Amino acid sequence: MASRSALCVGIDPHAATLAAWGLGRDEQGLTAFGATLVDAAAGRASIVKPQIAFFEAAGVAGYRALDATLRRARDAGLLVVADVKRGDIGSTGDDYAEAWVDRDGPFRADAMTVSPYLGYGSLRGTIDTARANGAGVFVLAATSNPEARVLQTAVLAEGPRAGRTVAAGIVEDVADDNRTAGDAPLGDVGLVLGATLDLDDFGISGDDIGTAPVLAPGFGAQGARIEDLRALYGSRAGQVLVNESRGLLVDGPDGVAALVADRADRIAAALGAAA
Repeated sequence: MASRSALCVGIDPHAATLAAWGLGRDEQGLTAFGATLVDAAAGRASIVKPQIAFFEAAGVAGYRALDATLRRARDAGLLVVADVKRGDIGSTGDDYAEAWVDRDGPFRADAMTVSPYLGYGSLRGTIDTARANGAGVFVLAATSNPEARVLQTAVLAEGPRAGRTVAAGIVEDVADDNRTAGDAPLGDVGLVLGATLDLDDFGISGDDIGTAPVLAPGFGAQGARIEDLRALYGSRAGQVLVNESRGLLVDGPDGVAALVADRADRIAAALGAAA
């Protein structure tokens, strides 16, 4: 992240956006949408994050379009975070990892999002597969959807994280995992921490995050401001991937590149570094 922009461009082909752009929810339309976002990100951002559900909704045609989008992103030198939010036990979880982050798998993303709510230990196989393939995972911890707040701020009554909130316990699990794996400046296991949240409400401090990279959705249309990066994440602001999706689409396909460049410049200014 020291040599790349921290901007993560979301690739979210909502049905309404496709229609507004004159594209169908089919292989051709989804492929064209993905190409527009990838080309806008290339040379301006470092990472793209396709929301897999929007491709999956189109069935086999959607997966063909996703494959084309992933290939185009790799050819452009972009890193890919597959936003799949997988999380299961045993061989099922292992096969999700093989699909998404195994270098010989069908999708070969650089990282995938995962849910720890079957227990952090249930992610062990997925994390091990990612590490073995030079990839990573981003673990959902504190998310911006209001339905999650009661669960994620609940206080654990037992176990090694007793007295911490559920979200803070997950953050500690990730920090410990990265610490055990070695002393790299950034760990292989990252966190999803919504940018529209006050992390204090979840019992999470910057020090808790350790070396975890942070995928931070919520910038742009959802209300978080790039200029508030340091206020939101403190000393860990340099570990944050600033994720924006809908806000980059408002000027249509011809306006995406300019908006991506604008966000990259604003991130560099917020972090006090040259782009």
